Amino acid sequence: MKIDHNSTTSATNGGDTTVFRTIEVAVFDRRDLSPPPVVASPSPVVGDELNLIPPLNFAMVDNGIFRSGFPDSANFAFLQTLGLRSIICLCPEPYPEATTEFLKDGGIRLYQFGIEGYKEPFVNIPEDTIREALKVVLDAKNHPVLIHCKRGKHRTGCLVGCLRKLQKWCLSSIFDEYQRFAAAKARVSDQRFMELFDVSTLKHMPMSFSCSKRNFSDELCCPVLEEYSGPKWFLC
Repeated sequence: MKIDHNSTTSATNGGDTTVFRTIEVAVFDRRDLSPPPVVASPSPVVGDELNLIPPLNFAMVDNGIFRSGFPDSANFAFLQTLGLRSIICLCPEPYPEATTEFLKDGGIRLYQFGIEGYKEPFVNIPEDTIREALKVVLDAKNHPVLIHCKRGKHRTGCLVGCLRKLQKWCLSSIFDEYQRFAAAKARVSDQRFMELFDVSTLKHMPMSFSCSKRNFSDELCCPVLEEYSGPKWFLC
C-alpha cells in the first residue's frame, strides 16, 4: 500500500484567503492482498475423550474382565483403551465385517458361544455353553476380556452371575447386579438358572481375580476401578 500526502496551502486573492487541506490518498497494490494460507484443522485423535464412546451397558466386572452390549464402530476407539486380548460373544449371529477387521487389526481373539435370545416363557439357556464360556473367562491368558451379547443384559447377565457364584457371592447380591442391567426386563428364568447352576466342576480352575465382593461398590452399577488406568468417566 502506498500513501501520498498533499500539504496544506493557502492563497490570498483580493483579500480573500482560500485554505487547501491536506488529502491523504491510499493506493493499494493488489499483489499484496493474496489470501493467507489455509491451515487445515487437526484431525481427531483416537485418544481424544470426545471419541471415546463405550458400548451399551458397559461396565467392569473384575480386574481384566468387562461386559457390555454388542460393540459397533463408534466404540472402537474406546475399546482400544482397554487393551483387549479377547472377546466373548454370546450371540449366534455372524460378526459384522467391520468389527471382525477391528479385532484382526488389534490382535484380539474372538470366542463365540451362540446362545439364542429367546423371550420368556420359551427360554432355554444351555448350561454346557455357559460352562465353556466361563472357562475362557477364568483363563488369565485371555485377559483383558470383554463379554457381550446384544444388549448386555440377559445372556451376559447369566454368564456374569455364574461367575459371581464362583466368587462366592450370595444370591441376593448376584440377583441385584443382574437386575441393575436388565432393569424392567429382568427375567425370573435367568435368575432361576443362576441359582441352580452347578459351579462345582469349575472350582478347581485358578482365578486371578477377587473371590469376594470387597472390590465392588453397592452404590454403583459398575465396580470400583481400582487398578484400571483407562478413562473412568463411563461409570454409571
